[in-house]
Amino acid sequence: MIPRSLLFVPGDRPDRMEKALGLGADALIFDLEDAVAPTNKAAARHMVAERLAATRDHGVMLIVRINPLDSGFADDDLKAVLPFRPDAIMLPKAEGAASIAALTAMDKDMPPILPLAAETPGGLFELGSLRHCAEQLAGITWGAEDMAAALGASANRDEQGLFLPPYQMARALTLFAAAAAGVPAIDTVYPDFRDTEGLAAYARAAARDGFSGMMAIHPAQVAIINTAFSPDADQIAHAHAVLEAFRANPDAGVLQIDGKMIDAPHVKQAERLLTRVR
Repeated sequence: MIPRSLLFVPGDRPDRMEKALGLGADALIFDLEDAVAPTNKAAARHMVAERLAATRDHGVMLIVRINPLDSGFADDDLKAVLPFRPDAIMLPKAEGAASIAALTAMDKDMPPILPLAAETPGGLFELGSLRHCAEQLAGITWGAEDMAAALGASANRDEQGLFLPPYQMARALTLFAAAAAGVPAIDTVYPDFRDTEGLAAYARAAARDGFSGMMAIHPAQVAIINTAFSPDADQIAHAHAVLEAFRANPDAGVLQIDGKMIDAPHVKQAERLLTRVR
């Protein structure tokens, strides 16, 4: 299942981890990095491991965001959680295929990896290399907040809440990198969780552009994101019509539906859209 919504949950809050399972998110990201103070890392690892060890009859994908490879914490993070089979590991500050190779070398049974692959300037330049390790990836995502901090920028969005040019580029390159690797592209968080209208517009644009899902920082964002990344009835009907038209005319290169010409790229779009139907 390709997740639409991926909700961050602090790794040192077992009450929130338990509650989050019933909030409608397709995936939970148990965070051992930014959400946990250095003095609480060890306790958080234990709490996340306990949650992973519990019965999994909830149908929610469980991802663990470990600390960066150069933080001094990543090895202990992995030793604590990998025995309990997280569905994926999120790697922050990832810088291309070299970071993926370094992570997989730390354990022979590494689950799929979801790299925050455009969170640093170095990561931006290495995005294209991720297509060489696509089989190890659960998707590719990016982080506008950490990128702004790395650049020393005072803001990454304008007064209307739209990304400024450097971050538009990072977002677009993440999308291209995921497409090149053939893995889901996951868009970054929308930090103003009170701005539900802005989130809805942003999430719809992300789905339009080709992202498969989006990360959330607050439970109130989950339903909005799920709606944005779920095809509506008209889109589903059109996709079926496209596929049925080409099945009925297997030798045709181009057909007409509703007054518009369609060809092979439209078939691919229709097939991809139907994979998102829940």
